[in-house]
Amino acid sequence: MNEQTEQAPQAAPQRIIPFVIAAAVVSVIAVGGLMVWRADARNNKVALSMTPKPVTVVLAASATYRPSRVYVGTLAAWVQANIGPQFVSAYVDTVLVRPGSVVSKGEVLATLDCRNANASSQAVAAQAQAIDARQKALASQTARVTGLLDGGFVSQNDVIQQTAQSQSELAQLQAEKAKLIGTSLAVNDCILRAPFDGEIATRTMDPGAFVRPGTSIVSIIDRSVVRMNADAPEIDFAVVAPDSPVKIHVYATNQDVDATITRRAPSADAATRTVHFEIDVPDPKRQIPVGTTGEVHIDVGQPVAATRIPLFAASVRGSKATLFVVEGDVAHSRTFVVLGESGGDLFVETTLLAGARVVTEGRALLEDGDAVSAKELKPLAGKP
Repeated sequence: MNEQTEQAPQAAPQRIIPFVIAAAVVSVIAVGGLMVWRADARNNKVALSMTPKPVTVVLAASATYRPSRVYVGTLAAWVQANIGPQFVSAYVDTVLVRPGSVVSKGEVLATLDCRNANASSQAVAAQAQAIDARQKALASQTARVTGLLDGGFVSQNDVIQQTAQSQSELAQLQAEKAKLIGTSLAVNDCILRAPFDGEIATRTMDPGAFVRPGTSIVSIIDRSVVRMNADAPEIDFAVVAPDSPVKIHVYATNQDVDATITRRAPSADAATRTVHFEIDVPDPKRQIPVGTTGEVHIDVGQPVAATRIPLFAASVRGSKATLFVVEGDVAHSRTFVVLGESGGDLFVETTLLAGARVVTEGRALLEDGDAVSAKELKPLAGKP
């Protein structure tokens, strides 16, 4: 009896072990099945090609387009001069003006130290005066000798010699006077004056500097009329005809000026095949800086109805523009004739209706017929 009682407690744990193992196996299978279900649930069952592609669209706007030409040119002063000595080399004594100074014609701008030229001029003047006195005396003596010839008191040869000597002195006098004119020019070259009313543009020398003929000390410009210089391709010869209305945009002041073409070259440049033309712009208040850059805008042809879209919304090749138009939730590739462009806008034929939704961002990933999810931008502001 005691042996049976001792074996019973030992058999009970052995019967529990299979149940524990079975429970563990079921748990592992359940956990594995749960993980497989979770992984399978995260897989996308819908093809990516069927997913709407996010794009940004803008509404096409009705507009009027007129072809135009734009040329870049330079604004120049009507008259410009570099002021400096032309005959003498000397040290600069004074410079009386600075850039921006307004000067009048004949006003002294600078002076040179020309004591040597002054002395030479005075010496030539004195020598001319002496020759003039001798020539007058010889002329009087010649007149007296000629009067004695009729009475036979002098010979014909004496009269001829006396006349020749008087004429020689007269020739020397003329030579000295010419020399005096040359020295006077040198003396006058030491005082530099404004050749016309204008403004000082540059000052390149200060007192104490040594200058030679052709050296510029200051430069003066006249801005009462500004001259726009530009060049057009030879095919635009008729476009830049004189009296054609234009609009000039001045970069320096960001202002627009209405004007007309004043003159046009009769021939094209042999190297560049461009035609030079000029526009005179009155500027009595002298507000336009010269030596700067500007744009010449010329309208050509007649205004035509068009549809306007952003330039980056289309691929332009030649006279055709390819773009995507969203109809419903589907993007369709369309091609239209290009009328022109201006700034960041593209103008196409009116077969693209105003109000059409044109894809701007995301079109690089699109194909004809793709489903899209469109986000609309602010409509284009109206322009003529």
